Amino acid sequence: MALIVGNIRLPLEDSDGAALRVALNQLSLSGSDVKKIYIVKSSPDLRHRSNPCLVYSVGIELGSEKAEEAAVATAASQSVTLRKRAAFAPQPGTQLLAGRPVIAGFGPAGMFAGLLLSRAGYRPLIIERGADVDTRVRDVEGFWSTGNLNPSSNVQFGEGGAGTFSDGKLVTRINDPLCETVLNEFVKHGAPQSVVRLAKPHIGTDKLRQVVKSIRGSILQNGGEIRFMTKLTDIEIKDGVLRCVTLSGCGEVETGALILSIGHSARDTFEMLIKAGVRLEPKSFSVGVRIEHLQADIDRGLYGALAGHPRLPRGEYRFSLRQGGRAAYTFCMCPGGTVVAAASEEGHVVTNGMSYSARDGRNANSALAVSVEAFSAPLEGVAFQRRLEAAAYVAGGGNYKAPFQTVGAFFDGSADFKTGRVRPTYPVGVTPARLDRLLPEDVTKMLKEGIAAFDKKLAGFAASDALLTGVETRTSSPVRIKRTGSYEAEGVAGLYPAGEGAGYAGGIVSAAVDGMRVAGAIIERFVPPK
Repeated sequence: MALIVGNIRLPLEDSDGAALRVALNQLSLSGSDVKKIYIVKSSPDLRHRSNPCLVYSVGIELGSEKAEEAAVATAASQSVTLRKRAAFAPQPGTQLLAGRPVIAGFGPAGMFAGLLLSRAGYRPLIIERGADVDTRVRDVEGFWSTGNLNPSSNVQFGEGGAGTFSDGKLVTRINDPLCETVLNEFVKHGAPQSVVRLAKPHIGTDKLRQVVKSIRGSILQNGGEIRFMTKLTDIEIKDGVLRCVTLSGCGEVETGALILSIGHSARDTFEMLIKAGVRLEPKSFSVGVRIEHLQADIDRGLYGALAGHPRLPRGEYRFSLRQGGRAAYTFCMCPGGTVVAAASEEGHVVTNGMSYSARDGRNANSALAVSVEAFSAPLEGVAFQRRLEAAAYVAGGGNYKAPFQTVGAFFDGSADFKTGRVRPTYPVGVTPARLDRLLPEDVTKMLKEGIAAFDKKLAGFAASDALLTGVETRTSSPVRIKRTGSYEAEGVAGLYPAGEGAGYAGGIVSAAVDGMRVAGAIIERFVPPK
């Protein structure tokens, strides 16, 4: 347990130590009374530019629940609460498990499922269709510099999942107590301590790679096995029960528990699952572009005269506009970042964004997307994504160059593609194109309305020299693998869909939490294999 002293508001010039002292004073405590004291969260509040401040929550542990309960009862501030830490310790069940549990996919869901199962003695076999992170980095950087795509090892496929080539953003909208557990695991495996205290935590692509390798090491040390460049090619279901799986290069493997943490881009695996009799349903997703601005413009728009203050982070935003049943919104905003080439299929162009831990690039970028309602059949959404990606490849001129257009030309419908202050960062190269014609008409219309609306919230968002690069299609999975209260796929005992690809997460932390929940369900049902 811990005491949480919240709503401590201090001038930007004050140090974190001042927040700790205020927390102690509010509880009439001295340092000798305290077993542990630390910053829980901190975030800037700039709503009143004449009085900017940082808002803190401070955690205090006194060594006994009785002392902490007494401190809350006598606290002078109503912003003092007592928080119990999440207890997640699933106990082994009684059913025998045929073979070891198998995990398909080593993104956040697969990693954290593997971490939990290996620590509990289940010796999971983890397969990943892509390469280990070091090989994957070489493959991706080779693609970015030469245009030679490796369909098996790229931004979408490989150790760490698609999030490995992102900003390492750990912001989540889910309210699950395991979120704190996930953040602490990241710190344990090399992430900066700040991820547990910042309101908008991030690791950075460069540091996240090392964290991923450290998690792999923990899984191996605890008896797990990881096979890279190994794909799930088939599953055998008999009488509604999973019997075995077929793996490339390995053949058939008997198992009574398969975690499907395959990610949102495993399109061939979706097709295989449908053929095997697994029920997939279409779900809504989004498509759009990447928008780039100068980071300095974003900072000035958000912070005004305070832009560049050493106590303020690089400016970032999140906007949304809903009209009727459609929405335009920004997400995966990368301060000081770059637009990246994220294709996983030959002849397709896909964009994404990433930042390194320093976030010191000249540009800021984010996805600018429009919601797409679920299609009538499971794979129609995949076909829609592919059509846009193939059209972008052609519009870019081939060799994975991306089509781009200035915001001014996008609104005017003109062929004037001269860039201004904002220079494109997409690494393979860009080609001027009419994105306003490449995208479906309703998507283009909603993007324009969104840009105009967001400019009212952040002056300069609709600057004529801001850049749009397309297309952004891998916002989330276009399908969901329906599951029951036991976390198993409907109609298939022993098959456990998990994470973003299965339709149950939307980011690194939520996917990791879902992987832990699924692994916990397996632990509580089965005896560890001998």
